[in-house]
Amino acid sequence: MTTHNDDVDWDRWPVADYLAENYREVHPCDAAVIAHHSAFYRRLPPRSLGRSVEFGAGPNVYPLILAAAASRRVEAVEAGAGNVAYLEQQILDGPDASWLPFHDLCRRLNPGLPTTLAGALAPVHVVHADVRDLRPGHYDLASMHFVAEGATEDRAEFTAFCRTFVRCVAPGGYLVAAFMENMPTYRIGPASRWPGCPVDPDIVSEVFTPLTRELAVTRIDADPTLPDYGDSGMVLLAGRAR
Repeated sequence: MTTHNDDVDWDRWPVADYLAENYREVHPCDAAVIAHHSAFYRRLPPRSLGRSVEFGAGPNVYPLILAAAASRRVEAVEAGAGNVAYLEQQILDGPDASWLPFHDLCRRLNPGLPTTLAGALAPVHVVHADVRDLRPGHYDLASMHFVAEGATEDRAEFTAFCRTFVRCVAPGGYLVAAFMENMPTYRIGPASRWPGCPVDPDIVSEVFTPLTRELAVTRIDADPTLPDYGDSGMVLLAGRAR
């Protein structure tokens, strides 16, 4: 049976295991994504965007850091209760020290970022909501990391998530994203199983080309320092909504 987004209890997402496996150090793939995104963000004047969104934020903090250079307000929209609690803790009680090297790298590549990690997270507001309920045209920029292809096993639903992602920005709004390439259904920690919809640069381009302009799609190879989830790398995207 094909697993769809609504078949999954996202409140059970294993936050601690996910962070331990992926974000307690800056892996080469993180550095590559940050370099790609920083080149995109450097084209935008500091604090020139009124409102940005991290579409399905999860517990990943570095996309929020990246957006802070260009955005006066960053909304981290997330459905899972555990991820929401973690992000709120990072902002209200202070971020984990493991995010400091991420901030250092982001700032080296984009000096427009606030000088401190706490300062970079100051514009972030956590929103406990389903991204499918976002108001169309509400944001100046939307960022998405490993969401559409990790929320479902169904290609049509993947496409629908991508369309919602694009439509949440105003016409001409900025888009930046990363996808796991050819990610199958996978495990995090000792037991938990999560959906995956295998995609590649051609599929991502096919979905986004009718919705965007100035579209640029590229990829990076699989990172041997990460757990073997079955993926073949990452697909990176930048563009603007039509």
